[in-house]
Amino acid sequence: MIFRILEDQYAQKSKEAKAADQRFMQLALSLGRRGLGRTWPNPAVGAVVVKDGVIVGRGWTQPGGRPHAEPEALRRAGEAARGATLYVTLEPCSHFGKSPPCVDAVIASGIARVVSAIEDPNPEVAGQGHAKLRAAGIAVEVGLGGREAAHDHAGHFRRIRDKRPHVILKLAVSADDKIGAAGHKPVAITGEAAKTRVHLLRAQCDAILVGIGTVLADDPVLTCRLPGMEARSPVRVVLDRALRIPGTSRLVHSARETPLWVVGSQIAEAPAAAKLRAAGVEVIRAASASATELPVVLFALADNGVTRLLVEGGARVAASFVAANLVDEIWLLRGPDAIGTGGIPALDALPLSAITGSSAFKTRASEPLGKDTLTIYERV
Repeated sequence: MIFRILEDQYAQKSKEAKAADQRFMQLALSLGRRGLGRTWPNPAVGAVVVKDGVIVGRGWTQPGGRPHAEPEALRRAGEAARGATLYVTLEPCSHFGKSPPCVDAVIASGIARVVSAIEDPNPEVAGQGHAKLRAAGIAVEVGLGGREAAHDHAGHFRRIRDKRPHVILKLAVSADDKIGAAGHKPVAITGEAAKTRVHLLRAQCDAILVGIGTVLADDPVLTCRLPGMEARSPVRVVLDRALRIPGTSRLVHSARETPLWVVGSQIAEAPAAAKLRAAGVEVIRAASASATELPVVLFALADNGVTRLLVEGGARVAASFVAANLVDEIWLLRGPDAIGTGGIPALDALPLSAITGSSAFKTRASEPLGKDTLTIYERV
């Protein structure tokens, strides 16, 4: 496995050198996460330039995907980059896109050593960046921080390999596994700490998806409402086969401030699409926008650049993603109180054990948030 490379490559190093490498890679990973939700379709990469144990440059992928992390870190390092080590969370690109190859900038800077967390599966890179650096006489080590980098870049990897976004399903459930009261009446399930965490997660995703049923029942806004972070709200996506979303909804009213994409079927009426477009809504015509055609919907979203998709509801949409085996990560927030008879089951006709008891998922983390509990599951 690639992650065993770390053990092999660093076996001969001193304890102090290993600790320094790990510390600087952790910093690069932290820097890269600053760009989550802001760099798509490019991955959110972090980079650190270190010389004689001193950090001389830091960089992360900028909003919109450019400049990349490596040129940013090298620009800040300037002449101090000569003879230094570059720590980077993803293999530097080796091809011309909308910007020159990062490997060319690394070579020109005089960097002596590159510590790269993981190889880029993009066929235009796929080891060629590392190879070009080695051919230029730069020492290249791959694998340190690889597991964390694979998680941080999961959206990029999934879009490259499977032509769909990395799907994160968020569920806020009561003590008796319900997500709403009888008759779809509003009910508070989790507290402020949990809500704050969810809004931060929204800011780290490219898009957030709900079904038309949730829109009609709740009239949500689906933005990030943390102070000062409104601009980091994800694209809002509504599955709406027949384009029934009301022009009076808060989603449509805010479409010019925060992008709104409505995914409708090919046969949805043209006048409805025209009205939405006039209000600033982007209408995406998929082969079908029904829950039974989710792979088609995800392909359309990936084709529009989305790499990290947060699915927030409702119960039928959540159940459809689970049943279709299209969920990669689950954030399960559990409140302390029961809703009782008549409440809406979290996964419609599916039991919650389809997640919590499934061999397809393992628990990655669990923590208390006030009186609530957050458990994060990930695909095995």
